[in-house]
Amino acid sequence: MSKETITLAHGSGGRLTHDLIREVFLRHLANPKLTAQDDAAVWAPTAPPGTRFAFSTDSYVVQPLFFPGGDIGKLAVCGTVNDLAMVGAQPLYLSAGFILEEGLPLSDLERVVASMAQTAQRAGVEVIAGDTKVVDKGSADRLFINTAGVGTVAPGVDISGANARPGDVVLLNGPIGMHGLAIMTQREGLSFSSTLASDCAPLNGLVAAMLATGLPIHCLRDPTRGGLATTLNEIAAQSHVGIEIDEAEVPVPETVQAACELLGLDPLYAANEGKLVAFVPPEAAPALLESMRRHPYGREAAVIGSVTADDKARVVLRTRLGARRALSMLTGAQLPRIC
Repeated sequence: MSKETITLAHGSGGRLTHDLIREVFLRHLANPKLTAQDDAAVWAPTAPPGTRFAFSTDSYVVQPLFFPGGDIGKLAVCGTVNDLAMVGAQPLYLSAGFILEEGLPLSDLERVVASMAQTAQRAGVEVIAGDTKVVDKGSADRLFINTAGVGTVAPGVDISGANARPGDVVLLNGPIGMHGLAIMTQREGLSFSSTLASDCAPLNGLVAAMLATGLPIHCLRDPTRGGLATTLNEIAAQSHVGIEIDEAEVPVPETVQAACELLGLDPLYAANEGKLVAFVPPEAAPALLESMRRHPYGREAAVIGSVTADDKARVVLRTRLGARRALSMLTGAQLPRIC
């Protein structure tokens, strides 16, 4: 393309728009449904009887666009894939809408789209519909992305934030806080002896491995904005149960802990983009934990707590000193523009 940055003409619907679609989006994301370039993608469902569909949408405004461990494109694919996976769905197709600011380097856009393509391939999904709009310089912050996704839920799968039950064991697939602190340290120009990188990852493969055990899973949730503490409070409220978490069992990387101490943050409220919590019956917990640990995104999975019939809609943290304190939902924004 002759232009090196996005111009308003790229959003005009004319030749530059078509060049952008052909030379950036289709070059990386091409598949028969997208390449047809119709106003809507059409496909014939082949799901077995009793299968249900799941649909989700999200928008991404993270700043900076590129960060250790990922970028806005990878984040957009993982975020929507993970939202579908958290209800037990097998993600199939995504749409992607791009809001481009005039002056955005085309090289940055292509880097983001290529990252989306690589992440979609890794997650086993296709981007089959999209849209591009260009706004005046100063009307956006370089690039925003909206994604929507559809997937199928197999018969018998019933996973919801309202399904946690007293006695359930709470599982976590690995260390928390890496995404939030990677973004924060990048913005602040901080460096540590060990590199802080986002944990951004598509979790549908991990969820599929858990479902393949045939064991019951009551609830799944990915603790993104607001972190683990806020997510647990959401589930406690949805299910009308109490949740007790053992602080000593929650894995927090040393670098995350150090960064939190330096910045005055609590890792329990730091955002994650490659983590999930699972609420499962106690008799199913050992086998599900083992299945998680066999997957690349669950090697450090741990039991971090349990569900109680007491303190309904309340989360309690059992500290390393043996004390118990209420773990409330995040108030305000610990870190804006995190996803």
